[in-house]
Amino acid sequence: MKTYIYRGGFPIVEKSGVGKAIEHQEKMLNAVEAPRAARWKEATVVHMNTVFPDSVIAAFIAKMQKKKVIYYGHSTMEDFKNSFIGSNLAAPIFKKWICFCYNLGDVVVTPTEYSRKLLEGYGLKRKIYSITNGVDTEFFKPDPEGRIRFRAKYQLTEEQKVVISVGHLIGRKGILDFLELARMMPKVQFIWFGGGNENLVTAEIKEAISKKPDNVLFAGFVKSDELRDAYCGADVFSFMSYEETEGIVVLEALACEIPTIVRNIPVYEGWLEDEKQVYKAETIKEFQEKITAIFSRDVRLMKKEERKIACNKSLGKVGERLLRLYFEIACK
Repeated sequence: MKTYIYRGGFPIVEKSGVGKAIEHQEKMLNAVEAPRAARWKEATVVHMNTVFPDSVIAAFIAKMQKKKVIYYGHSTMEDFKNSFIGSNLAAPIFKKWICFCYNLGDVVVTPTEYSRKLLEGYGLKRKIYSITNGVDTEFFKPDPEGRIRFRAKYQLTEEQKVVISVGHLIGRKGILDFLELARMMPKVQFIWFGGGNENLVTAEIKEAISKKPDNVLFAGFVKSDELRDAYCGADVFSFMSYEETEGIVVLEALACEIPTIVRNIPVYEGWLEDEKQVYKAETIKEFQEKITAIFSRDVRLMKKEERKIACNKSLGKVGERLLRLYFEIACK
């Protein structure tokens, strides 16, 4: 039984969570030495990750060739909203489209129980499994040298308090709240990693960025090793996103043991506990209060819990779960 991961449209999603998930799937299968098909026609199981037209055609062809199709449900209507110009108006149409795409699979895989329940509520005709996107714990891990590199690159003293976040420049990711939080904490350096298509960024966000406070730096997209250094070198990872299907960057931050604050939203229920692996907040004021508390708190015990939950979602462990799924659907 051989697996083929369809990479059509990868250049479009390469810098997104979907792109990272595709890379993770390849590493997972390598970690468990799962047989891989070099060519489409050799495959028994085909992974589909995007909802572009070419993926739909590819899924149809795979079905015609009697291959088993695993369609990954990375996207929902909920996380499509508040993403770019016109996304809210297009959201109902997008929902119908992804339902059509996902129903092309023999099964659907989505990262969390939260996203599984969302997709079940859409009335999909396929069985839906929740399997984490995982995190590369061999790459993302605490590194004192990374802290030194990070602070040298951004000319930060060892005493300077630094808060970072990672994501596209879209409303859903909490960029406007991040800027307001920075205004409330002028003595703290705030750095946002990630960018986006300027033509799709809303006017509101463009204006807010143009009027950013002096203690905010937009670093843009950086390579994985630079992002790892940031996780290791900053004091707090503040992820203010309003909607996620999982949040791979959260797993990366936990793996690097940086104190992490997330918004108290349903996706984290059942696997991230407030004051144990992460801190949770709802309002900007609560984020400020939790960050201030972290600066003066001993977080060594929490760091161990962070790393523990990340290791439970390591690529090797998730790869073993995928193998079990392959055998399960191959027998049907």
